[in-house]
Amino acid sequence: MKKVSLTGIKPTGILHIGNYFGAIKPALNLAREYDARYFIADYHALNTMKNGAELSKTIREVAAGWLAAGLDPDRVIFYRQSAIPETFELATMLMAFTPKGLMNRAHAYKAAVQENSEKGNDADAGVNMGLFTYPVLMAADILLFDSDVVPVGKDQTQHIEMAADIAEAVNFTYKSEILRIPRAAVEERVAVVPGLDGRKMSKSYGNVIPLFAPEKELRKLIMRIDTNSQGIDEPKDPETSQIFQLYRLFARDGEETALAKRYREGGMGWGEAKEALFAVVNRELAPIREQFAALLSAPEKIDRILADGAEKARPIARATVSRFRRAAGIDF
Repeated sequence: MKKVSLTGIKPTGILHIGNYFGAIKPALNLAREYDARYFIADYHALNTMKNGAELSKTIREVAAGWLAAGLDPDRVIFYRQSAIPETFELATMLMAFTPKGLMNRAHAYKAAVQENSEKGNDADAGVNMGLFTYPVLMAADILLFDSDVVPVGKDQTQHIEMAADIAEAVNFTYKSEILRIPRAAVEERVAVVPGLDGRKMSKSYGNVIPLFAPEKELRKLIMRIDTNSQGIDEPKDPETSQIFQLYRLFARDGEETALAKRYREGGMGWGEAKEALFAVVNRELAPIREQFAALLSAPEKIDRILADGAEKARPIARATVSRFRRAAGIDF
């Protein structure tokens, strides 16, 4: 029996190339080795998104993005968090095994408290209970589906460790493996994708290339990438060029080596380098972009895929909750 991997996808805006290489492709690769489950974390998004129409739109856009990028709902389980009511029953039960001190140490809460302190505000100003108990709901997401591994970045391992701590408390209390103990799967070699200004591509820096940008917009963005003042005839170091760093992510066999050679020999200006980059980026993204547009034009198809995924997920969720309820003595 394959081990289980679980990936949570927060619907917080349009996807970009950094997401594609840093999160989407590594997460989809897990389906080759694991029994993979993916969910849209729409209840988590409520902490920051209060506009209902915007959240609905974003949920469908993010779902369409992952489907267009290669998520196969026939091979994996793909669902909305809010479609699994057992998530919230389990979260309530887990609260009884979660020390408040553990929540006090959560990175997101500590960061909010520190920011308030720096501004001279009350420590808990602007902190809602959704933010404070975020790790418990995340633990429920993970533990509900008997997850063995959860792929995360290094800065997110705390959430998995907290889920494991809570699960161990439950198992210790009832002297039985009620909940499976998860571990973080940290991908050490995830690509760091440079943005338009050379820094890591991030919405917070405003330097992103949207994954589904129309062809004309895509070319315009690529032509805006920052470069130095080296002339056409000067040899250039491909390893220090964000244009080349992006190119190698999309290059096929032999293309990376050939372009690196041209960089080092000279005779190629930055404009030509950007055109070469645009060609390989558009080659890969054009079919994904078309599939994304087709999915968004038929939102009922997205909704059906997510609903079908929830139907597959709920029996697993019910089994976990029933196991916990029996151990706790509340399932007569």
